[in-house]
Amino acid sequence: MITRIAELPDNRSFFLFGPRQTGKSSLIRAKFGNDAWTVNLLHGDEYTRYAKNPSQYRLDAVEKIRTGDTRRFVLDEVQRIPELLNEVHALMEEHPDRQFILLGSSARKLKRGGANLLAGRAVQRLLFPFTLAELGEHFNLDDALRFGTLPPLLGLNDSEKQDTLKAYTETYLREEVQMEGYVRNLGGFYRFLEMAASASGELLNFSNIARECHLPIRTVQSYYEILEDTLIGFRLQPWLKSERKRLVAHPKFYLFDTGVTNAVNRRLAAPPDPRLTGRLFEQFIVLELHRYLNYARSETRIFFWRTNTGAEVDLLLERHGELIGAFEIKSATEVSGNDFSGLRSFRNDNPAVPLVVVYRGTQAYRTDDIRVIPWKTFLDEIMHEITST
Repeated sequence: MITRIAELPDNRSFFLFGPRQTGKSSLIRAKFGNDAWTVNLLHGDEYTRYAKNPSQYRLDAVEKIRTGDTRRFVLDEVQRIPELLNEVHALMEEHPDRQFILLGSSARKLKRGGANLLAGRAVQRLLFPFTLAELGEHFNLDDALRFGTLPPLLGLNDSEKQDTLKAYTETYLREEVQMEGYVRNLGGFYRFLEMAASASGELLNFSNIARECHLPIRTVQSYYEILEDTLIGFRLQPWLKSERKRLVAHPKFYLFDTGVTNAVNRRLAAPPDPRLTGRLFEQFIVLELHRYLNYARSETRIFFWRTNTGAEVDLLLERHGELIGAFEIKSATEVSGNDFSGLRSFRNDNPAVPLVVVYRGTQAYRTDDIRVIPWKTFLDEIMHEITST
């Protein structure tokens, strides 16, 4: 059993959102055992019972309290019947000493549909695929770059991992997104999804993607919003000194898992080539940092930096308006002069910000006041920094 680093409230009610198969139900069972009444809306009989009459959930919960003094209630896939949140809200007011745990693979229906988000009575937490810190000795970098770290893959051979990821992308990222009523043009969404995966980690250019997919720009923008709302991806914003300019500059977009990226791109059958390895390694580091920051509920934010002439730094860390580090990510085991060019350009305008190259080598050293450190050292230091602030 892998111990997750996500911290969940012991007594307070909470939402736990995350993409399918990230282990939400397993995490709840590991933390609370069988000390809960669980309703899973993926089960046809339970879905039908409460979809026809949402108030029946409150009646059933009250009966559980009356006859068994049940103290904890788990409602899985809550986005399938958003109306149940009104019943949960009423239960919270009538029984404030009970804990309600609301799991979902998407907050989109809840947010966009104006669902009752319980007026602050329940905090929100996110769950992602496994991190390096969680996998420990089970972690293999080459394996993570090729197949990602979704929990169902643990212990499978390469062929089984390929089959699992193919099924995941076909049944969830496509069919289920359509089933939930998010898209009507399924063919257009297929083309978009492949383009989004192939462009993962690149600057977002809606016009180019719309042209390649033969879709209106607004449709492409709405599809990216769907990927964000369903936690299948996120935007990494560029750093600019002006908040106003930051909002209109082109962000980057990353899918939530390297294995899913490769599955959509049909690149699972063989290890990635050196060029693709570089992109996947950058995505892996960005994803790890994104997950750690969310789990720690840190006020530190991540950005990237890019000039009009193409000079770029992969990652910036900002806390309370101040930059605390600039990081260039290299998948090579050795780095040389050209690998420092982006950081040197950045230093011209930001001389006080510490500069770091993160690479796949094993030795840490300094050159031209730039630290060069192994990727594991970087993640260990970031994890310590985040958890100690």
